[in-house]
Amino acid sequence: MANPATKWLIAAFAATLLAGCSGDEPEIVEKPDPVQFESGDECHVCGMVITNFPGPKGQAFTEREQNIRKFCSTKDMFAWFLQPENENRDHTLYVHNMAESHWDSPDDTHLIDAREAFYVVGSNLNGAMGPTLASFANKTDATDFAAEHGGNVRAFADVTLEDLNNGMTMHDMSGMDDMAGMHDADEAGMADDHSSHGAGH
Repeated sequence: MANPATKWLIAAFAATLLAGCSGDEPEIVEKPDPVQFESGDECHVCGMVITNFPGPKGQAFTEREQNIRKFCSTKDMFAWFLQPENENRDHTLYVHNMAESHWDSPDDTHLIDAREAFYVVGSNLNGAMGPTLASFANKTDATDFAAEHGGNVRAFADVTLEDLNNGMTMHDMSGMDDMAGMHDADEAGMADDHSSHGAGH
């Protein structure tokens, strides 16, 4: 029969084992709250000053380090998130709910979980550097927006890089046409000036 000292040692050893086992359980990290966009904040993807542009913005808290990434548009947030090193990570993402915010100056008190949001791809409203994805807390608001401004409604998991690339292509083509028109007008003006200058001599 074990003496009291031996029983105490056995009990202490068992307690140590239990403590060690509990330490193997994964640490539960609480979901961080969204933060305000401050003047001077730069987009993690393109480096543009975020608050200088209209349209919904995005935030990402990385899965492990909990470092925050801020984006000047939902399009840039998806461009970052859909990269292979990010797509399957449990990052915490936020976007503006545009049903509660003015397009030109989104309200940071209406940031919502990006994974639960619905997005309108291909609308006629631009964000930073062209087309972006309008974000909404519910599908009804997204559908109403699409009916007014065009585009297609997507759930978070259905947004693809092709959606982003198609939007950029349309914008680039439009922008190139505008630039070509301005270039032609400039050349015509220079020709007129040259003719006038020649006639003067």
